[in-house]
Amino acid sequence: MNEYENRLKWFHEARFGLYIHFGLYSIPGRGEWTMYSERIPAPEYARLADQFRPEPGCAKEWISAAAAAGAKYVVLTTRHHDGYCLFDSQCSDFTSVKRGPGRDLVREYAEAARAAGLRVGFYYSLLDWRFPGYFEPEKYPESREALIAQAHDQVRELMTNYGKIDLLEYDGGWDSRLRTGRPQWAEFWRSAELNAMVRKLQPGILINDRSGTDEDLETPEQEVRPGSRGVSESCMCIGDSCAWGYTRFNPNWKTAEQLLQHLIQAAQGGGNFLLNVGPDPAGRIRSEELDRLAALGGWLRENGEAVYNAFPCSLIGSAKPGTVDLNLQGPWTRKGSCGYWCMFRWPGVEAVAVRIKTPVKRVTLLKTGEEFPFEWDARTQRLKIRGLPVFPPDALCSVLKVEFEGVPELGTEEDLSRWLAG
Repeated sequence: MNEYENRLKWFHEARFGLYIHFGLYSIPGRGEWTMYSERIPAPEYARLADQFRPEPGCAKEWISAAAAAGAKYVVLTTRHHDGYCLFDSQCSDFTSVKRGPGRDLVREYAEAARAAGLRVGFYYSLLDWRFPGYFEPEKYPESREALIAQAHDQVRELMTNYGKIDLLEYDGGWDSRLRTGRPQWAEFWRSAELNAMVRKLQPGILINDRSGTDEDLETPEQEVRPGSRGVSESCMCIGDSCAWGYTRFNPNWKTAEQLLQHLIQAAQGGGNFLLNVGPDPAGRIRSEELDRLAALGGWLRENGEAVYNAFPCSLIGSAKPGTVDLNLQGPWTRKGSCGYWCMFRWPGVEAVAVRIKTPVKRVTLLKTGEEFPFEWDARTQRLKIRGLPVFPPDALCSVLKVEFEGVPELGTEEDLSRWLAG
């Protein structure tokens, strides 16, 4: 195992994390981009800090919700694009320690996460809307340099003052007019220098690619897809895609079934799923989010073997882009020689999988261990499982654990019409 694979070991084992967007933007309740999208002047926006009074113990409640959901790590927004720090920064007066609650919320969060046995992740936005030099870097060069210096100094504080940090998720690396690409972002933020410092202070840390350099992870938003440059961590809201921070009226909550499909799809592609919650101004996670997290946690307690440390399986599951193969029941994940058929659309008393090249040894229902009779034909490469319950054993997703004689392989069909003759 090389250094990169060693860094990723815990991440693959985890597969599921909880994202927490929390800050001053929770007070107006119109999302984390409120300052910019409504063009609220910096002095006016800053007055929100005087109203910011998260309740004691809110960080512990976040971690309790994450643990109940079956998440193995958590990522907190230490500072978003509005510049307000939830930590004690020596290079800014706009912090939760110096203005607002008088508390280091990042420290409360990190200590609670470690006490619960969860990995600790920090989100940090490179940009800060309070700096004219971000919007007009040529016009305001001193502000531009102050912005870059702040990013380096604050990342150094985060990597120095809070113990072992497992994951650093940058955001806001893009230029204000969206006219340049990742190489230019990396040059602007001096990202190679920045990340070298991070790795020196936190050996073994995982870093995403949003500072412009490739690093360890890609973090696509609101979609589940494999990474093109590295491992993928798909980040998603429970509600509308524009509502990471607390949005008081959020009409489009995803169901627990939808969220579980995204989680399994991420694992099927060898990536992770980072599911977001946006606590209210008091730091409370609303019931709509808690209910869905609890449903996921209940399912994972009985079926987590199909997700945690699971990897891609070559067998046909759902619809794969670029192919004509389809299995309506659901996707497969894999660990070694075991395949996990995650059935969102239960077939009834009989299930059939095709193009199964590897001989099958045993079929059981994952949550109970109940064994079912099956037939596997090496010539036709069909696996037929019999004696299944008429109704789905699990309300969200029923998983059949299929034990093979080796790593399950997808069979070929040189004559696509051969199956017609039996």
